[in-house]
Amino acid sequence: MKKIDLNKIIMQNILHHADIGIHVIDNERRTVIYNKVMAQLEGLDTNQVIEKDILDIFPSLNEETSTLIKVLHTGEAILNSTQSYLNFKGQRITTINSTIPLYSDEKIIGALEIANNITHIKNLSDQLIELQNELSSTKSSKKSLRAKIKRYNFDDIIGEDPSMSLAKKIARKASNSSSSVLIYGDTGTGKELFAQSIHYGGIRANKPFIAQNCAAIPEALLEGILFGTDKGGFTGAVEREGIFEQANGGTLMLDEINSMSLPLQAKLLRVLQEGYIRRVGGTKDIPIDVRIIATTNEEPLETLKKETIRKDLYYRLNVIFIQIPSLKERKKDILVLSNHFVNKYNSLLGKKIEKISEEVINSFMEYTWPGNVRELGNVIEGAMNIVDDEERILKKEDFISSIYIMQDKPLKNAIVFQEKNKTLPNILEEMEKDIIFNALNNNQYNISKTAEELGIKRQTLQHKLKKYKR
Repeated sequence: MKKIDLNKIIMQNILHHADIGIHVIDNERRTVIYNKVMAQLEGLDTNQVIEKDILDIFPSLNEETSTLIKVLHTGEAILNSTQSYLNFKGQRITTINSTIPLYSDEKIIGALEIANNITHIKNLSDQLIELQNELSSTKSSKKSLRAKIKRYNFDDIIGEDPSMSLAKKIARKASNSSSSVLIYGDTGTGKELFAQSIHYGGIRANKPFIAQNCAAIPEALLEGILFGTDKGGFTGAVEREGIFEQANGGTLMLDEINSMSLPLQAKLLRVLQEGYIRRVGGTKDIPIDVRIIATTNEEPLETLKKETIRKDLYYRLNVIFIQIPSLKERKKDILVLSNHFVNKYNSLLGKKIEKISEEVINSFMEYTWPGNVRELGNVIEGAMNIVDDEERILKKEDFISSIYIMQDKPLKNAIVFQEKNKTLPNILEEMEKDIIFNALNNNQYNISKTAEELGIKRQTLQHKLKKYKR
């Protein structure tokens, strides 16, 4: 088989099996490439589009509204443009498109459009916004809906470690201020718990509290969620207020602020400095009074070095800084938290557990808890579901879904096994198993990092994990 034929086959398979829509026209506006994903998005068959003028296929478009033709004429790319439209099957579709000119010898020979289907994410974000609209619509509905939503306060922050006490002390002082707050803590340490406690324990307690995860929504949608949209903001846009308007007078928590794109961070900075927002596609400035509590699960100075947070925005947010210690940094709180979760799930699950066995607590103290307090709560909840109703003590065998936490302590020497009359292969196997799972634990069960630390291939590590059935 000729090399050029192989390349052609490879390219055809890539085009038709990629999970993005691809549409290419030549300089005479005829479609030369139209893959299956794009056909499914637009409700057409590939044969209906190939070799035809784009305006013959899409009569609702013209030379001004077609992004492919516009790029063909201007030679300028249109990147990350949000479009919402009814396809030929009458389905509402939302995509993020990038359209770029194609050159040969400095002449434009066509245009390429790539479409990423975000309809499902758009629907979820719309539902979120509608729910938040309901929360702020009327006083009566606000009261009834808020009653169903869990509010946290400082009494919900469990811990006696000095580092935790310091964090709580700063948070309490912050609750009586309207200054911006930056909270740093690993995943599962309780950043939203702190944010809600600051809000509901302070001067804005009777105003809205809204939390938004910046990593969960694509940038093109996140801007509309934050600032709202006006008709004309993008194809299919409707007039809708954003969460800045909904949180007016209250608090907006921006979770994982380091995941927000730098251009959007610049817009956020302007809002914080000027005190007004402008909806996407709008021309009217809307004054707002919103307190920002931003959170990050990455060390703030590292985010500055890696430039995932703009310096000017960082200093604008970091007026009050709160660092929440990880669970491995406050191990004296493990027993207190464990008792708290036992009492909690006794009530929720109808159990009568009085304590956790010393063996289990010792294992808890040896474990590094990469998922922090959230992981501890989930582990105890799992055991509470397993334990018999008549039991009064949580034992090692009740933690079958968390057996990696209950593993034996690391080997000190091989004599331990010789005392058990084990053979040399048994001893070596047990030592290997112990080394592997301690390395996994230290790397928070990241396979790639563990394999690199052990100096073995990822596939080899996975084979050994399967062998040891962990």
